[in-house]
Amino acid sequence: MHSNASEAPAHHTPAPLSAEAQDALKIVVVGGFGVGKTTMVGAVSEIRPLSTEEVMTEAGVGIDDPSRVRSKTTTTAAFDFGRITITEDKILYLFGAPGQERFWFLWDQLFAGSLGAVVLVDARRLEDSWYAIDRLEAHGMPFVVAVNRFEPGPALDRLRDALSLPAEVPLVECDARSRDDCKAVLISLVRHLNDLYAPSPAREGTP
Repeated sequence: MHSNASEAPAHHTPAPLSAEAQDALKIVVVGGFGVGKTTMVGAVSEIRPLSTEEVMTEAGVGIDDPSRVRSKTTTTAAFDFGRITITEDKILYLFGAPGQERFWFLWDQLFAGSLGAVVLVDARRLEDSWYAIDRLEAHGMPFVVAVNRFEPGPALDRLRDALSLPAEVPLVECDARSRDDCKAVLISLVRHLNDLYAPSPAREGTP
């Protein structure tokens, strides 16, 4: 069992942006309050991530519900930002969206220009993920769902049924503290985007 309350990895070293960088790609990480979005961005970013984490205060009493994440003492007030170099000329920018309902108005701005999204899920609080999935479907934005395993829980096929996910939407497991796990989640999203948009003989009208 682990807690994902904004743990900052210590692996970050200065990583200057390549002078050859021309293409900027954008992906958004969304999900409910306290599911580990800030942790995921921090784990996979090659730079020390920009974070708008603030200490939770009385202003959130009666609005945010920390009862299921009692170890969480901070909250994202705007967004988290990280960077990953894919090739010398392609850079991936990762934005973590705030999970609390009072900050959902920021999501449309974060979605603008995004190739796709990761929905991070806590299997103990699936209902917190429904809004994110509905919002992405309404935007027509491709996404994958990543289950951040805080403790042993239901198998992925049961979670797929509970979330009413279509078979074509990838559903994977991860530990949001693990750089390798987070990279694997992003790779699954890239593969999903490739499956959706890569030219195929059928699309080109060839046999």
